[in-house]
Amino acid sequence: METNSFLFAIMILVENQVKSKERVTEFGEVYTSQREVNAMLDLVKQETERLDSRFLEPACGDGNFLIEVLNRKLEVLIKSHKKNQYEFEKNSVVVVGSIYGIDILEDNAQIARDRLFNRFIEIYKKLFKDSINQNLVDSIKFIIENNILHGDALTLKQAESDEPVVFSEWGAFNNKIKRRDFTLADLISYSPFEKGTLFSDLGDEVNIPNPVKEYPLVNFDKVFETC
Repeated sequence: METNSFLFAIMILVENQVKSKERVTEFGEVYTSQREVNAMLDLVKQETERLDSRFLEPACGDGNFLIEVLNRKLEVLIKSHKKNQYEFEKNSVVVVGSIYGIDILEDNAQIARDRLFNRFIEIYKKLFKDSINQNLVDSIKFIIENNILHGDALTLKQAESDEPVVFSEWGAFNNKIKRRDFTLADLISYSPFEKGTLFSDLGDEVNIPNPVKEYPLVNFDKVFETC
């Protein structure tokens, strides 16, 4: 009886990590369990607790890794600024702007966006339900839509075109945000963290890519205007 119960538990675990056999066959889609997510993120625990430390999940699925990164950063944000709405809002743009993902399946990308947005809104409304800043809400949604993309991390192109995947850097300067767009191909090829760009650890002797587009500074809760 104990053996049967164990096998049943394993079957349930596997089923929870697979949406369909067809998706596994065509895309190799198998979801990472919560226990595995936490174990891997614990290896870089210090980074998950830095509000501005950037994370890119190149096959994000429906967001299991990304939502846990957000949860860990929100815990820090809540402890630091739960009684100061202005500081919470300003730093929330930094937090959300630091989380990036790509998935080749459009439904996964959309679910991941929804999970991140809904989780942030849940916390934000719980803390400041009587003074919601709609501009901030719109800005958070805008950042998530630009940071979680439907694309192919192998070809570095958008899923439905030959256009390159482009990510935005959301740089904080006091109460302002500077948006700069970079192709993912450039970022992973040339950009070290210590130079202030997005994703790499290649060292100092590299060529820093130029952004494909830059935007004027805007207030942190007006990011949605950088279209």
